Parts: sequence; C-alpha cells; structure tokens
Amino acid sequence: MSNFRNRPADNYINEANWQQLYLLTKHWKSDLLFYKDDLRFLHRLIKKYLLWISKKENVDLVKEIEISLLIVDKQCTGLLEKTTSHLHHLTELIENPFAYDSHKFRSEHTALEDSLAHFVKDFRKNRKEIFSITEYIIDGEQLVKQFTNLAD
Repeated sequence: MSNFRNRPADNYINEANWQQLYLLTKHWKSDLLFYKDDLRFLHRLIKKYLLWISKKENVDLVKEIEISLLIVDKQCTGLLEKTTSHLHHLTELIENPFAYDSHKFRSEHTALEDSLAHFVKDFRKNRKEIFSITEYIIDGEQLVKQFTNLAD
C-alpha cells in the first residue's frame, strides 16, 4: 500500500519554501475534507443496513465496525484541526519568516505528514472492512429472507 507522502523528493520538507509547504498542506486539508465526507457516507451505510439485520451475530459485527469507524472519524477530525492550525502557522511564517523556529516547524510538518499517512492507512483498512462486512451481511440476510419466503 502506498503511503500519503506527496513530496517530490525525500528532502522536500527541508528544502521547500513556505508557499510550497502551504500548497501541500492545503492539499492535505482538501483530502481530509473528502475523507470526512466519505466517513459520513459510511456511517449512513451502516445505519441504513442495521435496521434490516435480523441475526444477532451480524448486529455484533456491525457494532464492532461502527466503533472502529468512530475511532477513524475522531482521528480525521483531530487531523483536520491540526492541519488548519498548521496552515495558520504557515500563513504567519509567510508574512513573518521569523515568527517560528524554522527547524522545529519543519519537524512538525513531517510529523503531521506521518500522522496523515497513518490515518489514510487506517481509513482504507476500515473502509475495506465495512464494505466486506456489509456485503457479507447483505448476502446472509437476503438468504434468510429468501428461505423465509419459500417456507410461506
């Protein structure tokens, strides 16, 4: 699985100017907003199918995945807040290059990027699990309904 790193070179964070880092961070924020929308969709998907589930083991599966989804959702919200704050700091650095310690800021930028990479990995894993479980439950629940209709 590829990581989230969008830099053109390994030393990009240390060599890029503030405007370049600002654009990269804006891109991260845009991606996080997309993930946030996707998380809303996944929550709705789970709630929609939870109503139709008749097997207890399927309800338990959905509850587990919902808890996992809430954790990833919280992770996304936290990263959005950090990214917004980071953009604010970048704006200040563009306006006043001496506003923050350059080395410390670039280290924070790297840490934020690593957090984003970790989040994307967690998000993709969670999304894949949700779709697999949803498909499994839909197929299983439809079989129960089909057998019920045959018995009538």
